[in-house]
Amino acid sequence: MVRLSKPKTFQAYLDNCHRRYSCVHCRAHLANHDDLISKSFQGSQGRAYLFNSVVNVGCGPAEERVLLTGLHAVADIYCENCKTTLGWKYEQAFETSQKYKEGKFIIELNHMIKDNGWD
Repeated sequence: MVRLSKPKTFQAYLDNCHRRYSCVHCRAHLANHDDLISKSFQGSQGRAYLFNSVVNVGCGPAEERVLLTGLHAVADIYCENCKTTLGWKYEQAFETSQKYKEGKFIIELNHMIKDNGWD
């Protein structure tokens, strides 16, 4: 008997007419380009982007970490489809100048690809 595997389904699909970022490992949609805040961030494994919102991402428990810009409470985020750790979510910033990051998401470049509408 031959077993056919089910195609993987994502919790959310982003609009086809927008440029978006997807998980490099499984192609699950992660974020619209319109939600990109900054390309000037550093992740634990290299360059990273800061996003206002993401989809198809799970969140681990928050913990305090000393990052390049000071002490933050962050929670690791992972792809809901393939479970790869992608970056983190800023839960709390302790420095006044860093408060804009609260509730925002870091995704490392080595875990995402540009998908759809990039000419």
